[in-house]
Amino acid sequence: MTLVQLKHFLELAANGSFSKSAEKLFLTQPALSRSIKSLEDELGQALFDRVGRKNELTLFGKHVLLQARELVDAANNLKQSSQHILSGQSGQLKLGLGSGPGALWMTPLLTYVANECPGARLEIARGATTLLVQQLRERLLDALILDIRSLSPSTDLKVEPLCELPGTFMCNKKHPLAKLKRVSFEQLLEYPIASTPLSDEVARVLTEKYGAQAHPDQLIQLRCEEISSLLDVARNTQAVVLTVRAVAPDLKELPLSPPLNANARFGWVSLKSRSEAPLARVLREAAIQRLSTL
Repeated sequence: MTLVQLKHFLELAANGSFSKSAEKLFLTQPALSRSIKSLEDELGQALFDRVGRKNELTLFGKHVLLQARELVDAANNLKQSSQHILSGQSGQLKLGLGSGPGALWMTPLLTYVANECPGARLEIARGATTLLVQQLRERLLDALILDIRSLSPSTDLKVEPLCELPGTFMCNKKHPLAKLKRVSFEQLLEYPIASTPLSDEVARVLTEKYGAQAHPDQLIQLRCEEISSLLDVARNTQAVVLTVRAVAPDLKELPLSPPLNANARFGWVSLKSRSEAPLARVLREAAIQRLSTL
């Protein structure tokens, strides 16, 4: 028994004529007759009685008709929902975001799904890189957006670069340092420094530029995973925050001498062994489009 046979049966039940049904189905009449006969043989009973020139359903045929409609409707619904999933209009994705990516992408991606993919389900998890990668490997998350400098080289991870954005020291516009045309590292140390956890690569750049006192373990006094909280602290106190410039256009970038010249490298991270969900592809493209607004 096939869905094609059931569709043939439903069409014949609708108009009672082999010739009209065959024409509508783009079949020859003998081909339609063979299809119905094969279905009757498999079910073990006749589905139609010949009444004059019309074919009418038997009592058994009427019973089969209800179930055949449900099966064909279910198949059509499955095809339609599959098309929606493949287009990214539905489906679900569990996405992990690091601190910087969370500030840059969380609200835009949630907004994008609400506007463009109302049948989809997006769940966002925040956390430290090591925790997010562990959850990815345990298949609790489907993909991540991270500063890929903080990743350890791994053969099981697929890393697709999204962008490279400059990092800098920033403060509120009323801060004493905001008035200076040039800020030395020693002047910077007079104020609390805030940051999310930094990668080994950024720690290396800092110490090469400014000496051992610039190592994050010595330099950072206010540290947490949520960059939004650190930005609020910088807006309302004399703390200086080290982060990606794009996350806080309202803060003043300090003209540090010598300049930091360190970039965050954000990327889309997934498991090589796992097939990509269509919604992941759609959201990765949306994440790239977001960069044009920065």
